[in-house]
Amino acid sequence: MLSKNVKLTTLAESRYDMKHNKTPFTVCIVIVLAAAALFIARLADWQLWHGTEYKNTAKRSTGYQVKTEATRGEILDKNGVGLVTNSTHYKIVIDKLYADEAALDSTVLLLSQLVAATGDKWDNALPLAPSDGGYAFAQGKDEDVAELKKLLKLNDGATADECFAALLARYSVSAELAPDQQYTVAAVRYGMEVGGYSNAKPYVFASDVSRAAVSAVSENTQGIGGVDVQTYLVRSAANPTLAPHILGALGAITEEEYKDLPYNGKNYELTDTVGKFGIELAYEDELKGEGGAKLIQRNADGAIVDTVESVDAKPGNTIYLTLDSKLQQIAVDSLETNVKAAREEGEEESEEKGEKLLGEDCEGGAVVMLSVSDFSVLAAAGYPTYDLNRYSEYGDYYVQLANDERSPMYNRAFSGTFEWGSVFKPCVAMAALEEKVIKPDTEIFCTQKYDYYPSNVVECMHRHEELDLRGALTQSCNYYFAETGRLLGIDTMYLYAERFGLGEYTGLEVEESKGVLAGRDSEVWQAGNTVQAAIGQSDNAFTPVQMATYAATIANNGKRLKTHIVSKITDYERQNVIAEYSTPEQVDDCGVSAENMKTVQSAMLNVTQAEDGTAYQVFGDYKIKVAAKTGTAENSGSDHTTFICYAPYDNPQVAIAVVLEHGVKGKYSMQVAKDLLDGFF
Repeated sequence: MLSKNVKLTTLAESRYDMKHNKTPFTVCIVIVLAAAALFIARLADWQLWHGTEYKNTAKRSTGYQVKTEATRGEILDKNGVGLVTNSTHYKIVIDKLYADEAALDSTVLLLSQLVAATGDKWDNALPLAPSDGGYAFAQGKDEDVAELKKLLKLNDGATADECFAALLARYSVSAELAPDQQYTVAAVRYGMEVGGYSNAKPYVFASDVSRAAVSAVSENTQGIGGVDVQTYLVRSAANPTLAPHILGALGAITEEEYKDLPYNGKNYELTDTVGKFGIELAYEDELKGEGGAKLIQRNADGAIVDTVESVDAKPGNTIYLTLDSKLQQIAVDSLETNVKAAREEGEEESEEKGEKLLGEDCEGGAVVMLSVSDFSVLAAAGYPTYDLNRYSEYGDYYVQLANDERSPMYNRAFSGTFEWGSVFKPCVAMAALEEKVIKPDTEIFCTQKYDYYPSNVVECMHRHEELDLRGALTQSCNYYFAETGRLLGIDTMYLYAERFGLGEYTGLEVEESKGVLAGRDSEVWQAGNTVQAAIGQSDNAFTPVQMATYAATIANNGKRLKTHIVSKITDYERQNVIAEYSTPEQVDDCGVSAENMKTVQSAMLNVTQAEDGTAYQVFGDYKIKVAAKTGTAENSGSDHTTFICYAPYDNPQVAIAVVLEHGVKGKYSMQVAKDLLDGFF
């Protein structure tokens, strides 16, 4: 009985438990349903009732990557003197990331007042300005005016007043502002729009401002978001007329350049600038820096919460040239002085004699000075020169240079090809000696007129009568070398000339001309042309740097080295050397024996030391022995005057080549060389 009762009791308890266990299950269902209802309600709140608000908040709660500008490497001379450098300047910017857009107009007006008070100006890209109670388009800005009308969707005939009214409407400029304030706000707003003002691109309100403006803005804009004073680098030539043809300039990258190497794949953008010529072009890869980037994070309230330098900027490398700034300045100054002197004497003589072609048309010239030890360029100048800092691809100054009949932008030193006349004779002499066409004591009788080929008569300055090789070089006898050239032949002549670097690229790192070598490069050739070529005429046309290389090769006993103008490359801070070019690189050996070389070298010394030498007038009493050769070259206009030399004769250190276009008088080209020798020694 007892066990039966126990069993019944247990069954009753189980039924009771089952009945009451339904309560927690029901509670769970209720909780789940309530949570779902709450979630649905929240979604509706997010998407239906407050969707726009939260969407805008989400937009503000994001990060922006802002690019930082790349620093381009500098260009220095061999001693570290700056040729093209970066200097620090100040600019006032409005940064949209931080700016209060609702108060932007008042911020602009405050900044304009501050910079005006310090005598600075804000940057104005608007091509119209107040004029006689109305407005007028800026002169010389036709393209900008056309773009303005296009932006405002006005026809070509719209007036300046109509354009300004459209600007006020476009930017909702307050009618309560004074007219000058309306103009300021409209102009700045226009500049922001066309300049791409955005979160990633701050607007430059004023560039290159004074320290006074920096202080004024810093003190008076505390608490005004978005206004910042920043430093930036301005690239300029320290002495803009010193070596513009060599240093080169920057310009906007073209679409063609962007597609081609070395630009494509080098982190360039179509808004970048690149080297257009000279060192800036030749060493674009080394000079170009890499821009960085910083990640700016804003919270839901739009406030900046973090700024992280995500990509470090890397400046470009520094290029050291072999140029010596002091020698380069001497070259520039001496060229100008002697070109003008040659022209003035020519004008006076022309007026006295009533004749032309006496030097009155002398307008330009060039000089190159090399180190004989390694054929590095110590100085290379052309006249006329120009101001590199004022140069731009399409600016007014560029147009002025392009229209100058004297061609100041032409790189005469490296790309100018000129007739050189008798300075070619040492090459002919060595070739003839080596080929046993003549001996040092071979005598030829000069009757003043060499007429072996009636169609190619060669005139000599004097009737020299009997001359050996030494005398012929000393007195520059055309008759002697016309006959020697005929015996030598043009093919042999130009083969030796090539080995001396004439009509050949010298190895320069920047653009240079190859020149023209008579016979080899001539389209038509007759036997009689050879005698003209032997005295440096005919089709012979060489660059000053080729002639300096030729003179240096003679000084170096026939070993021609690679001519170069870059000394080394370092990092931007100039601490670590990346590449160095101090080891001479031999290009050729002229194949002239030491004995024959010495014969010609001695005769070149005689040019300056003997009283009948053609350079004795200038170098006869010079303290250092100079080996040289003078030249006069016929061409259209007055004759060119040319000169090559090296010094000291016993231990050559430098070689020089000079040409004065239409200079006639040899003393002027010699004086340029003498000035450089004075500066070097």
